[in-house]
Amino acid sequence: MQSQNQDVREPDNTQSSAATPVRNAQPISDGHSVQAGRRNAVQHKSFIRRALNRILHLLCRFLPGATTLRPFLHRVRGMQIGKNVWIGEDAYLENEFPEQVEIHDGAVVGLRTIVIAHTRGTGRIIIGKDVYIGAGAVIVTVANRTLVIGEGSVIMASSLVTGNVAPFTLYGSDASKPLARITKPFVASASYEDFMMSLRPLPR
Repeated sequence: MQSQNQDVREPDNTQSSAATPVRNAQPISDGHSVQAGRRNAVQHKSFIRRALNRILHLLCRFLPGATTLRPFLHRVRGMQIGKNVWIGEDAYLENEFPEQVEIHDGAVVGLRTIVIAHTRGTGRIIIGKDVYIGAGAVIVTVANRTLVIGEGSVIMASSLVTGNVAPFTLYGSDASKPLARITKPFVASASYEDFMMSLRPLPR
């Protein structure tokens, strides 16, 4: 990762833990319920508001200011963001319904993280206090569901998260590993089918 553009290190590639349900997650704003947030999200937005969201989102992705300007602009978009939050460059944080995402105090969102809070309707994503999300992670929820990443958890780089993560959990997949021996390189003249047929098992 970068520090304020590169001052946060990725966690070691160690064994991950399974995700488990997280209960009683509290929103940043007192009295702001998940159901109320969903109702607000599905209200019709004017063309001007939708266009402004996209312009601000582009600015958030590429302007400097991981702890200052980027969080401020996401708040202007409608996202609930706590104190001392670090947002990396080119992080894609819910373009259409930013009000459906909460990021609590001290959280780190790595560069090129993708957070999507709508799939066939709006859901909600809550990133808890002091959560660390590694570079390139993808966090997705679906309509009428709330996905909670619990306090103090670490999401390893390039991980896919589609369900709740318990507090203080290291979450991710095993490191990439050799899968097969290639007998025909995947060059421009090779078809996908020919390439797949050329694969051979690795020696044991």
